[in-house]
Amino acid sequence: MNAAALKQRIANGEYDRLLATLYGEEQVAAQQARYAEAIDGFVATFGDKEDLRLFSAPGRTEIGGNHTDHNHGRVLAGSVNLDVIAVVSPRDDAIVNVQSKGYKMDTIDTTDLAARVEEVNKSASLIRGTVARFAQRGYGFGGFDAYTTSNVLKGSGLSSSAAFEVLIGTILNHLYSACQVSAVEIAQIAQFAENQYFGKPSGLMDQMASSVGGIVTIDFEDTDNPVIEAVPFDFAACGYKLCIVDVGGDHADLTHEYAAVPAEMKAIAGDLGQPYLRGVTMEGLMAAMPALRAAHGDRAVLRAFHFLRENECVTKQVAALKANDFEEFKRLIIESGHSSFEYLQNVYAVCDVKEQSMSVALALSQRLLDGAGAWRVHGGGFGGTTQNFVPTAKLDQFIDTMEAVFGQGHCHVLSIRPYGGICLDSMI
Repeated sequence: MNAAALKQRIANGEYDRLLATLYGEEQVAAQQARYAEAIDGFVATFGDKEDLRLFSAPGRTEIGGNHTDHNHGRVLAGSVNLDVIAVVSPRDDAIVNVQSKGYKMDTIDTTDLAARVEEVNKSASLIRGTVARFAQRGYGFGGFDAYTTSNVLKGSGLSSSAAFEVLIGTILNHLYSACQVSAVEIAQIAQFAENQYFGKPSGLMDQMASSVGGIVTIDFEDTDNPVIEAVPFDFAACGYKLCIVDVGGDHADLTHEYAAVPAEMKAIAGDLGQPYLRGVTMEGLMAAMPALRAAHGDRAVLRAFHFLRENECVTKQVAALKANDFEEFKRLIIESGHSSFEYLQNVYAVCDVKEQSMSVALALSQRLLDGAGAWRVHGGGFGGTTQNFVPTAKLDQFIDTMEAVFGQGHCHVLSIRPYGGICLDSMI
């Protein structure tokens, strides 16, 4: 359908039930306006078309398993009500045009899918890499025009890049692969694009949480066949809100800090005869610790120590949620946060010790929530976001305190959404 017809369907309320599910009842009117604006953006960029479709892929929150996925560990994660949306129309040729609001258009000729050095760390590489992996796996692909807009904060630990990758995969799946590609495989394809084309050595959790949707625990012992289990839980029913605080840290030039985490973990695993830490035991680590310290330094040993503790912590967190034991769950969240700060050491970058905004945020959270809520570093770390479980009665005080320090709009109250990457038109 063309732009006018699609906007009329939105105005008539035909998407309202789905919008309420994705974003919350209170956000329906705002999301109607957001999608209508995106349609206008598409028309301004590409002109009107007769086959317009709407897509969405969510950001994610890592609830447990901080830096475990890249060493084949366990995670607990959930998709959130912040997302990247797209208005899309298929093309008759091999050209993919993606106009992201506020950025230069990316144009990819899908007859040439080789990785390009000049596209490293740019969104064009994610598009080309995703299409390339579809082709390698024998799935259909082709050209399309897309106008996208995102409210997933960049550098926030909510995985804006994973949401974008999953969005591209979801578009290709619906337009050219008859929806034959599973959510799990879209996540694997997205990780390939980020690792091999974009140049970031990420694990699989971000893409999997965005693609699958809801709260899930994932065991990456076999990354080709990850074990995924839904963990239905309503934090709001316990009287808590999930709050992400964007501390405003600068992620520029910190790729080496992120890359060092899996590299050091794998170096320890290698000396213990394993490709990844998932095959290592705490007893084995302890027995070899003198030699490992001499060979790799103390930080690498501590990071391995974190992995083994954190991997078990995820199992305990899942058990607590299944038992509806929120007090134990909060205790485990705090325990996980201490492990990340003290052993993993991803709260601030050692190359700039004057910048410790996340440390400040964690200190404030502990003062405000000690004995009542829970707090931890969120996601990759190094100046991104903190995750906080805040009692509803303390929410206003928490937001006011955090935004007085980090700025208006830096504290975000999120909810878990039940769907991963979707074509909205196929769900109404």
